[in-house]
Amino acid sequence: MAQLTWEKSSFSGDRADCIEIATDGDLVHIRESDNPSTVVTTTKAKLDAWIRGAKAGEFDHFAP
Repeated sequence: MAQLTWEKSSFSGDRADCIEIATDGDLVHIRESDNPSTVVTTTKAKLDAWIRGAKAGEFDHFAP
């Protein structure tokens, strides 16, 4: 894996506990800033499908 440049959402502000994302070609890497050794890797297409599903409410039943 190449050296990754991690980014966090501007909505996180100065918080230390946020989700960070990095890209490497077609791969997207996601981690929690307070546990950076655990990284989830997916493709841009799969992440796009998941985001569209989340926006459409497909995963709302998982939230309290």
